[in-house]
Amino acid sequence: MPTVAPLDVDGFVVRAGFLNDLAYFATGEGEILFSGSGETKARPHKAGLLAAEPLRDGSGLVTSGDDGCIYLTAADGTSSLVAERPRKWIDLIATGPSGAVAFASGRTAWVRLGDGREKEFAHDRAVGGLAFAPKGVRLAVSRYDGATLWWAGSDGAPVDFSWSGAHLGISFSPDGKYLVTAMQENALHGWRLSDSQDMRMTGYPAKVKSFSWSLRGKYLATSGANAAILWPFFGKTGPMGQNPLQLGTRSDSLVSSVACHPKEEVVAVGYQDGMILMCRFADNAEVSLRRPGNGPVTTLEWDAAGDRLVFGTEAAEAGLVSIKD
Repeated sequence: MPTVAPLDVDGFVVRAGFLNDLAYFATGEGEILFSGSGETKARPHKAGLLAAEPLRDGSGLVTSGDDGCIYLTAADGTSSLVAERPRKWIDLIATGPSGAVAFASGRTAWVRLGDGREKEFAHDRAVGGLAFAPKGVRLAVSRYDGATLWWAGSDGAPVDFSWSGAHLGISFSPDGKYLVTAMQENALHGWRLSDSQDMRMTGYPAKVKSFSWSLRGKYLATSGANAAILWPFFGKTGPMGQNPLQLGTRSDSLVSSVACHPKEEVVAVGYQDGMILMCRFADNAEVSLRRPGNGPVTTLEWDAAGDRLVFGTEAAEAGLVSIKD
């Protein structure tokens, strides 16, 4: 049976996850809690913390805040300043290969490469989301009326993808073949990168604020409905012409966060009332991981082995769920 170990945090949990085997919890109040054999706390920002993203090698956690600073915090709690934009509200960050970090404020995105070089990318409208490609230093920026794919490590010409409306969160498929955005309206939009073919995914009663790719990128799990909606991305046309899976359906609460298991076709589903279920793709079998709490689940993430799941909520609730004894 799954067991839940609650942890004390000081506010809204912006992001929870793992640095290798060490669990972390970053809160809007600016605290980062590392939990392993003991607990370590860090508070790198002078004010609130707006976004957090682990380095791809698991060596540290990159955070941004309303102080205009980007910090890298190691598992021992020590922090170093990565970049600073005085008087800027930095609420979007992404991490890429070889220590690359992207961040944005207003209409401008920046990339700081692992060797310390920085590049600036200006846009006509505000940046809505950032994502690095799975391979190579290519940065995707979502914006109004589409997305732009930049060469962050060289001077190649950018590639624009167009679709009317405001595009927010953005993600590459693990194989690098597709680019998907969450829109201001209750929908997803995607492009097949080989030929810029559009993909439209609609029918949500609320905005999609969380998505997670399943093992080998076969499905894209999303929030925004009273079930986790999983769009199929196998085959030549991605989700077009295929019906999504609907897992963990509840009549009384919308899904607020999703996290696909790293090794099995299973997804953890967090809800607006704080409940967490684990659902299997094949038959929609469900296991309850957490009863309803005091606020919506804001973040979920598995460890690399798929044995532990961390969670955080809007109501300063956090914990670690152990799936195996």
